[in-house]
Amino acid sequence: MKILLRFLGFLFAAGTIVFIVGVGATAGLLWHFSKDLPDYSQLQNYEPPVMTRVHAADGSLLAEYADERRLYLPIQAVPKLVINAFIAAEDKSFYLHPGVDIYGIARAASLYVENLGSSRRPQGASTITQQVAKNFLLTNEVSLSRKIKEALLALRIERAYSKDKILELYLNQIYLGLGAYGVAAASLLYFDKSVHELTLAEAAYLAALPKGPNNYNPFRRRDEAVARRNYVIDRMVEEGLVTADAGDKAKKQPLNIAVRPTGAHTFAAEYFAEEVRRYIFENYGEKKLYEGGLSVRTTLDPKMQVLARKTMIDGLVNFDELQGWRGPVGQIDITGDWGVALADVKSLSDIDPWRLAVVLDVNDQSARIGLQPARDPGGAVVKAREVGNLPLEGVKWAKAAAGPAKPIQRVSQVLSPGDVVYVEPAKEGGQFRLRQVPEISGAMVVMDPRTGRVLAMVGGFSYDQSQFNRATQALRQPGSSFKPLVYAAAIDNGYTPSTIVLDAPLEIDMGPGSGIWKPENYGGKFFGPSTLRFGLEQSRNVMTVRLAQDVGMPLIAEYAKRFGVYDNLPPYLSYALGAGETTVLRMVTAYSMLDNGGRRVKPTLIDRIQDRYGHTVYKHDQRECVGCDGDTWHGQAEPTLIDHREQVIDPMTAYQITSMMEGVVQRGTATVVRDVGKPIAGKTGTTNEEKDVWFIGFSPDIVCGVYMGYDKPRHIARLATGGHLAAPIVRDFLKVALADKPPIPFRVPPGIKLIRVDAKTGMRAGPGDTHVILEAFKPGTAPPESYSVIGAETVGGAPMSVSPDSAAGAVRTGTGGLY
Repeated sequence: MKILLRFLGFLFAAGTIVFIVGVGATAGLLWHFSKDLPDYSQLQNYEPPVMTRVHAADGSLLAEYADERRLYLPIQAVPKLVINAFIAAEDKSFYLHPGVDIYGIARAASLYVENLGSSRRPQGASTITQQVAKNFLLTNEVSLSRKIKEALLALRIERAYSKDKILELYLNQIYLGLGAYGVAAASLLYFDKSVHELTLAEAAYLAALPKGPNNYNPFRRRDEAVARRNYVIDRMVEEGLVTADAGDKAKKQPLNIAVRPTGAHTFAAEYFAEEVRRYIFENYGEKKLYEGGLSVRTTLDPKMQVLARKTMIDGLVNFDELQGWRGPVGQIDITGDWGVALADVKSLSDIDPWRLAVVLDVNDQSARIGLQPARDPGGAVVKAREVGNLPLEGVKWAKAAAGPAKPIQRVSQVLSPGDVVYVEPAKEGGQFRLRQVPEISGAMVVMDPRTGRVLAMVGGFSYDQSQFNRATQALRQPGSSFKPLVYAAAIDNGYTPSTIVLDAPLEIDMGPGSGIWKPENYGGKFFGPSTLRFGLEQSRNVMTVRLAQDVGMPLIAEYAKRFGVYDNLPPYLSYALGAGETTVLRMVTAYSMLDNGGRRVKPTLIDRIQDRYGHTVYKHDQRECVGCDGDTWHGQAEPTLIDHREQVIDPMTAYQITSMMEGVVQRGTATVVRDVGKPIAGKTGTTNEEKDVWFIGFSPDIVCGVYMGYDKPRHIARLATGGHLAAPIVRDFLKVALADKPPIPFRVPPGIKLIRVDAKTGMRAGPGDTHVILEAFKPGTAPPESYSVIGAETVGGAPMSVSPDSAAGAVRTGTGGLY
């Protein structure tokens, strides 16, 4: 008996020692792994990277920028259906355990020991809390030590935070494939809907993804994706989270993925969106742009953007087709499945409705074409093949680009089997028209003249072809479209629209080594003494140079800087004709100041920027609103807006120049724009050797500027002018943009007198005169009785005085012998 008691005592003592040693060892291990655990308190102030979203003026989504595509949702905003799906799939005991599933940990450890020495990846049974610990605080290292640290952190996290907070962190952090982080972004990217609109089947599929998004890719591994989704649905039924009937119906539904477009393609606004991205990057930094969760409300008007894009592209294509056919995009072998070979040919993705096609066979009257097949989101070429017909009528424009222009009488003159070409659907079903990507390029900017808000922007033919934004980055000579600023400088300093300037040959000594400069008028004609209005309406170069001589280039340079066209204009007379380089955006901004009565406007593509918390960090409109801070109305005066913007030019001068530019449209170099049928002012521009053509036109409510030219400047075409090429594009845009607007005349500022004058002489009109216009004069000015003709001087150097009768005769009879 004593032996038995001693033996039992020995066992007890040994057990006690083992227990104490075990407790000590466990404590030691816990201390070892706890001493360098990350600080989990940082989760309290966790700010995950959130994507920046850019919206058009009407709230439509324009673009998103992110390293991790994520929209943060508080747990209160996540539907119960979505929560239940993830809990059933990932951690059915989430609301019961203290952060660690003991059985799961034991199973993972056992499997780890079993797989030692093998290449098999150990299996885990992490709870949602453990996944939060791993995703936020640890690495993806596969080891027992990491699992222990994960478990310890999970226990601490559970003591510090509520279950809802832990679930909120998890549902917003997890990666769910296709670049989506968190359930909100995944819902949009996979199904193009918010989490509140998800069905049971869709919620279950998202809950299936954390185990391995690539393993359940809906395009490359569709069967596995459906099986995993159905597994999640079964778990939800098993846990009583949904009924068996609802589960059966959900499992029978197909896995329909509607991947959401992520670019500015919807509104053909890629150039606009990139300009916004560049502004945010330069002013707020890369981290704010891609992780800051900014909400950007832009100035873009989607309808105007689509219209601007269409009219600009039509103008480029129409001109390019007149230059002839330059040949196919390429050639492919059409034996066998031509679709696969055609799908591999790079096509421009942003020139809808154009499509790439291959010529399958051709005869005299038509060609049978195969259209480029699409690819599914997984990258595989779809099996369906589309064919169409390209009739002779759709090819007739394609004369040879070089040599004599001979009419096309047979399709086979242009196309051969295997040719890869662009085509556009015709009105008749199955019929197409041959197209080619134009060599010439250009840009358009549409602006609100009162605010400087850019309503639309086209930076080229195709953003996919070239990301160079010709509206903001291309420095080109504006040519005669700069002249209104020269005339504005003169009229703002004592001249009137009826001031007479000599239009006659001029030679200017440019100084030692520079020789003699002889400015020329387009067409080589001269009209003798002529009014400033005539000089601007007919874009007379020599008159403008004489006026610049008289006014002084330093003053013109100061006005150019004031209007933002040039920062430092060299004081050479050639720059009065637009020889300096500037951008379309700068020119449109300058015209906006003339249009709005001379107030400074700062061009902007952004109305407002808010941070992730909804705080406004940028606002374009800086006007002061007096009385806007009242909570309720107690009979006080209505709020008023106070505009502190600088007055760049006298409002009366701005109106006089605007009135003169109305004459450009009515009688001058842009009469094609009269077809708009509304009050329109504007100015054409054509540079030396016809390398660039411009037209900037405006109504009281909108300014539209267009430039055309080759990226590597060269002669465009014989007789290519702003009035022939650029003005029709602006006309086509304004016709539609102003279609539902009443014909509002330009506002006449107080003080302006409108006096009937002879359109040719600028003198007061008599009772029997027929060629009469209303001319705008400032107080203290009027049509004079005699004129000092600028550029016509006596031997003594004084300006030559001309009587009204002789001035009229001189103007009516050309140069009047005043060379």
